[in-house]
Amino acid sequence: MNLWQGKEFPDGLPVGDSWVAAPDHQVVSFPYDSTPVAHAPVGDTQLARQAVEHATALRRTVGALPTRTRRAVLAGVAEALESVAAGMEDLLVLETGKPRVDCRTEVTRAVATWRAAADEVVHIHGETVPLDGLPSGDGMTGFWTRRPVGVVVGIAGFNYPMMLATHKIAPALAAGCPVIVKPAPATPLATLWLVNLVREQLIARGAPPGAVQLVTGDVEVGRTLTTHEAVAAVSFTGSAAVGHRIAKDAAPRKVVLELGSNAALVVAADADLDAAADAVVRGGYYASGQACIAVQRVIAEAPVAAELERRIAERLASVPVGDPREESTRVAALIDEAATERVLAWVEQARAAGARLVAGGERAGRCLMPTLLAEVEDGQPAWDEEIFGPVVCLRSVPDLDAAFATVDASRYGLHAAVFTHRLDVAFRALEELDVGGVVINEVPGYRCDVAPYGGVKDSGIGREGPRFAIEELTVTKMAVIKP
Repeated sequence: MNLWQGKEFPDGLPVGDSWVAAPDHQVVSFPYDSTPVAHAPVGDTQLARQAVEHATALRRTVGALPTRTRRAVLAGVAEALESVAAGMEDLLVLETGKPRVDCRTEVTRAVATWRAAADEVVHIHGETVPLDGLPSGDGMTGFWTRRPVGVVVGIAGFNYPMMLATHKIAPALAAGCPVIVKPAPATPLATLWLVNLVREQLIARGAPPGAVQLVTGDVEVGRTLTTHEAVAAVSFTGSAAVGHRIAKDAAPRKVVLELGSNAALVVAADADLDAAADAVVRGGYYASGQACIAVQRVIAEAPVAAELERRIAERLASVPVGDPREESTRVAALIDEAATERVLAWVEQARAAGARLVAGGERAGRCLMPTLLAEVEDGQPAWDEEIFGPVVCLRSVPDLDAAFATVDASRYGLHAAVFTHRLDVAFRALEELDVGGVVINEVPGYRCDVAPYGGVKDSGIGREGPRFAIEELTVTKMAVIKP
């Protein structure tokens, strides 16, 4: 049995209506000092196929669960998760290495998302269609309803493992879809516990526990899940390269892709520079920069760029770096040494091409110091790609035309932010910026979990947020009646 915070769930993986033995195990290590956290079960392609077959057999049963049952399950998960919030927070700190404050936020958001999904269950409905708007519809009655799309596969990233899994599982259950979740190999533990809680709630309300299954494993396990002919939809959060591959491999199945970004924060000449500098530090380095909408590119109008740089650098000196278990820590180690080496390499590559290192750019033990680079050129990975580390790049531009053009020149388009006192600038940004969300006078990393969330261009397709994810995981069915 696996023990955590005085509770236990069976060894193995939740496949089918019970837990099955895993063919292998791996050590999950604490990124801050590499101490072992637990031995996690590792699945294989055979278990992946078994999970899909079981979900397929349950498809009609899960789709027929009464609205009140689905709502009660979702609300029950929220309550159960809230009751073990402190333990989940501790576990997330150990397996992700994220600072405690970010792990606490993850648990809080997950609870809120389960509650929001429960609220949305009663809003899954259709409407009548005036068929007599055309002569062929005279005397006909028409209406459409929303029906579950079928078996859903949800694949989550390592940075917010339980939160990302929640955004896959909760809307799928709300829609009446059996769901199979695959966590990132490095961070399976909290998601295993979450699935255990969900299955307990399903059992308590007379629903099949196999409505939610979890399979861990390598890329072949993921490919088996996403290409299986019985799978109706795939929801993936991760890198753009992997997301594009999944979209091709999964076709013609429906895909919801929440991919990478290099989020921009524009600072207009009229902006409150203290508020903007605070936002850069708060939004650029949370979760040690391992967030897809963390501030990566700061684009400032020339009259305020130098002063903004000074104020950001001044604040960076007081950002606590170190052990993520400490309450005060804001930047800790990245998920593994390979990620750390890549980020350092991108910083050095940018410097070699003419960028100026304002602050950071070095290690503090296993951690990277919060880093600020100025005038990083186009073509450098630190500017063009998603750095996924505690690095922010600052560039001065002559005016807002150049600022907005610089934001949109990226192949990514998830979130962007603009700091300004002018309403016309705010509305221009809302109109012109080619991104999935525009935030005015706050960090681009602001995400309300009930709002539609997703990107354009290489940042993905489809939207998350319970209401919007439910729409993605249902299909309309038209009814036509001739009396």
